[in-house]
Amino acid sequence: MGHYPIFLELVGRSCLVIGGGPVAGRKVDGLLNAGASVTVVSPMLCSSLEALAEDGRIRHVGREYAPGDLAGHQLIFVATDDRRVSAAVIREGRERGVWVNAADDPAGCDFILPAVLRRGALMVAVATGGASPALTRAIREELEAYFTEDYTALAEIVAEVRRELKARARVPDGEAWHRALDADLRRLLAEGKREEAKARLLERLGAR
Repeated sequence: MGHYPIFLELVGRSCLVIGGGPVAGRKVDGLLNAGASVTVVSPMLCSSLEALAEDGRIRHVGREYAPGDLAGHQLIFVATDDRRVSAAVIREGRERGVWVNAADDPAGCDFILPAVLRRGALMVAVATGGASPALTRAIREELEAYFTEDYTALAEIVAEVRRELKARARVPDGEAWHRALDADLRRLLAEGKREEAKARLLERLGAR
């Protein structure tokens, strides 16, 4: 079955992570980076999660999962390596109409997590629908060689130019942007010529 790709706005939204090990820690890191409000249910926490709890960045409930824990949360992540817990959480999620991701039960998940390549504001997500995590990882690693760190600066410049054009009430169409974001622009960024690249982009879009 196919999946619908989507990027979610999680700032201030309540998310629950069940489990306190390294896998749960990675889920929590991603949620915090997206601005979510995170609660972790687990008798014990790995060192990274302990530090987050001590700093008040996450809420820790120090016990095993219990029915009713999903109340008030909008996204649920299970990372316990206990299939019985995963099954129980998935059932409760279906009853409450809440989306659940279980690390050890991809077939029962309401959503899956892609492999993500980040270059500043640019995010490239890769998934195979759970068919092959190894292929997903291999493709992401290939993309890392293509989307170099220069794309961080490119994303920043594009955002700046869009804001300047909007302030001038200029709205270039998609074709104009496509022509402007050419290889020469990326070459300037690769050479460290950020301001020259920005000036070229503005010129190509008719703003200079």
